[in-house]
Amino acid sequence: MRHLTKRLASLLIGGALTVAVGGSTAATADGRAGVGARGLEVAVPAYALPGSAMLTAALSASPAPAVVVLNPDSGDAPFDAAWQAQADALRGRTTAVGGRTKVLGYVNTSHGAPSLDDVEAVVDNYLRTADHRLHVDGIFFDQTGRDCGDADVTRNYYATLRSYVQEAVYRLDPDARDLVVDNPGTAVADCYLEADHRTADVFVTYEGSYADYTGGGWLGGNVFNDDAGYYSGAAFDPAGTSFWHLVDAVPDAAAMRTALDTAFTRGAGYAYATDDDLPDPWDSEPSWGFSSETSHAAALG
Repeated sequence: MRHLTKRLASLLIGGALTVAVGGSTAATADGRAGVGARGLEVAVPAYALPGSAMLTAALSASPAPAVVVLNPDSGDAPFDAAWQAQADALRGRTTAVGGRTKVLGYVNTSHGAPSLDDVEAVVDNYLRTADHRLHVDGIFFDQTGRDCGDADVTRNYYATLRSYVQEAVYRLDPDARDLVVDNPGTAVADCYLEADHRTADVFVTYEGSYADYTGGGWLGGNVFNDDAGYYSGAAFDPAGTSFWHLVDAVPDAAAMRTALDTAFTRGAGYAYATDDDLPDPWDSEPSWGFSSETSHAAALG
């Protein structure tokens, strides 16, 4: 992930929607939270090579992370047999809610600058493999837009990419449930979550340091519009899985637990906290280990 540092002032929310907290997490057949449930799971951007210490640790974590993002040179390196085997192994692990770890392929979108054809070609790296098998569950689109654009042109760009992923997964396995993530790294315009134009299943609505997350860097909500300002987005999120917070430079294990507690309170269904730091905070396991983090997340909700 090309880490985008956010230094934006907090905004108060007028008439914001509230986030329902508490209650138990019920799993669907594929391990995602059921409708009406609120919980928290750990989702990890693992920007390390197959067989690396970080990915070996993710494989041994109990419970396993809910989502792991693999990043072969931002999608430009071939998703070859070594990467496929790593993905297959991760997809065999069991999460806290009894489902299987979802594996996503990384694709950079440079805020909508590349043509759709160029971005779709990188998607094909993961979903048009020589063996015609499904090795990933979907795509993690990084550096995505956050504004609708004139006549919703930016939103529609990402909606087209989501459809492309859905169709590609269906061709490989009609019974598979795809997963698409957009990472603007901050709150996203609520046009991205409109029922007939939704651009992703999950949105990374915070990416940045622990100091900012617990200080002035949280804008006050996961979504926004011109009338309501920043608000939780709970009305778009009946399953409690639409938002993901990524927190780096976390000082210690106690702060990790605070970060996860805060993510849950702010409406995230997925979170990840690490003591790794810039320039690449996603290339090593946290010092407290993945199991410590996945176990704490599982206790929330």
